[in-house]
Amino acid sequence: MDNKKKKWIAIVVAILVVTNAASLFLGGRFLVFQGNNKVVVDKDTYNKFSKIFSVRDQLYKYYDGKISDDVLLDGALKGMTASLKDPYTVYMDKSETKSFNSELQGEQYVGLGMEVQAKDNKVIVATVFDNSPAEKAGMKSGDVILKVNGNDVVTTDLNKTVSMIKGKEGTDVTLTLYRSTKGNFDITAKRAKVAIDTVTGEMLNDKIACIQISMFDENTGNNFNKKIDELKSQGMKGLILDLRSNPGGLLNSCIQVTSNFVEKDKVIVSTIDKYNSKEEYKSKGGNYIGLPLVVLVDGNTASASEIFSGAIRDYKLGTLIGVKTFGKGVVQAPFDLNDNTQLKITISKYYTPNGENIQHKGIKPDIEVKYPDTLKDKPYDRNVDPQFQKALEQIQTKIK
Repeated sequence: MDNKKKKWIAIVVAILVVTNAASLFLGGRFLVFQGNNKVVVDKDTYNKFSKIFSVRDQLYKYYDGKISDDVLLDGALKGMTASLKDPYTVYMDKSETKSFNSELQGEQYVGLGMEVQAKDNKVIVATVFDNSPAEKAGMKSGDVILKVNGNDVVTTDLNKTVSMIKGKEGTDVTLTLYRSTKGNFDITAKRAKVAIDTVTGEMLNDKIACIQISMFDENTGNNFNKKIDELKSQGMKGLILDLRSNPGGLLNSCIQVTSNFVEKDKVIVSTIDKYNSKEEYKSKGGNYIGLPLVVLVDGNTASASEIFSGAIRDYKLGTLIGVKTFGKGVVQAPFDLNDNTQLKITISKYYTPNGENIQHKGIKPDIEVKYPDTLKDKPYDRNVDPQFQKALEQIQTKIK
């Protein structure tokens, strides 16, 4: 067996160990070595996956074109995760892994400055960051991405779509979009360095503050705490927290933000995995318990931002205003494959404090207010935003 084939066996089997470890100890077993690492695999599983190596050998024997083991392997692994039809369970190659981690770590990256989500077999623009190439090109939250440079997007692999959009600084990328008020249309944007500031806020008057969280990266918790303390020092008596178009992010960062409003040791969210193992994430306590609070949500409020919204709703700590949230009630974890690539796997479902899983259901707001289609193609103006105006009305009634 040549070294390349050993590498293939070792990596494919390593993935099997991560995703289905229990089955590896039934029947006869194979030992596969990669360096000093030993992987155990049962005979039936080995025989099933030997088809991969047969295909590889036939390609090398007959394919008339450029061929690379690394490219073949990445394609095989992507196909393996794509077969699950879960847009959140993906194999990420080296560049995708680097991009994914840099965004969660709040680092600067080269791209268009937006976040995307998968819903109803579509890739949807969740967030467009201020002053980003995406905003300057006219992209809006809610746009559906159909093509990138003429190539159809991969709806089962968000990371693939993101990697298609990103590229070298200063280069152009053309996206084919669909918008309900416009139909299909193309936009061209120039890729640039994008620095994400996930927390922004200001005083609206001498008592009411507004904070917007665009996503939950590694810096969001600390930056939120700094911003809310700053606004308190300026006289804040009530807060409008805008989570519209927030696609989520890191659970720990969400817990840090949510703890500001939930009494210490109360459960913010719990997770249950395929083995029925339950884990509870509890509030660390904070300085803003009892602060009058209104939370703005919409159809792109997802994942970690829904965890926050669910805790606020269940404990009756504030008023949710807007429309039903996205409905992502599952949790992913990254698994390092030791060659600068990663698997991101859906490992559990999460439940709000009242025990509800919101997957494909979302969270209904306390007060439903739709954002009119007629405003979506116009520059944003807080003064004519009916959701924001209702939030302002509600927070004024809460301040004593």
